[in-house]
Amino acid sequence: MHEQEQREITAVQNRSFWETQKAAQELLSARGIDDAAVDAWYLIEYVTGMDRTKFLLERQRPMELSAQEAYLALVRRRAAHVPLQRLTGEQEFMGFKFRVREDVLIPRQDTEILVEEAVRYLREQPSGNRKEPRKVLDLCTGSGCIAICLKKMCPDIEAAASDLSKAALTAAEENGERLGADITWIESDIFENIDGIYDLIVSNPPYIRTDVIRELSDEVRLFEPRMALDGHADGLYFYRRIIGEAKNFLKAGGKLMFEIGYDQGEDVARLLAQ
Repeated sequence: MHEQEQREITAVQNRSFWETQKAAQELLSARGIDDAAVDAWYLIEYVTGMDRTKFLLERQRPMELSAQEAYLALVRRRAAHVPLQRLTGEQEFMGFKFRVREDVLIPRQDTEILVEEAVRYLREQPSGNRKEPRKVLDLCTGSGCIAICLKKMCPDIEAAASDLSKAALTAAEENGERLGADITWIESDIFENIDGIYDLIVSNPPYIRTDVIRELSDEVRLFEPRMALDGHADGLYFYRRIIGEAKNFLKAGGKLMFEIGYDQGEDVARLLAQ
């Protein structure tokens, strides 16, 4: 670390909140963090609990040294490309705050599209005179964000979610309990330990080609669990497995919904057609 950078991220007596945030933003920008200003703000909010209004009113007030030290310690880690969510331990998804641990993929806004489509489908399919609730299964659940949001937004469903990772299931179950979503959590390698027939099966499986993982950003390549990324040689391994077995677990007329990579549409459509 250059001497100048060291000075910029060291706690200083009587430095104001504004000066501290500005120094942090400059360091993050110099280290190639795209949203340096946003991340510098989120970390100061996380450490101090200040909202923007209070910050603007008190930004010229000296920031306590202990708070500076805690804040700048996090800034140094963010400058090393540790994801913001790994530092704060949470990520907002579909309006809910999910706790994220190193064992699970950080929920991303792209995945909200899958949840929105699933919710639309469920809401367009009235329960009618059904004696039993509609059943939904989320495969490769990770943090549990998909299953939990579906249950919160469509509370009349019966939801189950599975993952091969025990650590991921622990994290998902904690999120479910904290957000008040009643989900059946199942340790399973895809359908291995799954019973029953479902109206809807959703999945955001690992779909990155193995040889592409080394090209991903440091935030993803170094700090996301590889198990949640690696879709094997062509990125289609889990789609093949799920599609091949799903017919044994879907009701007639049921739906199978995936998140897919930006360039995988034709390949996954072909697998489904076959």
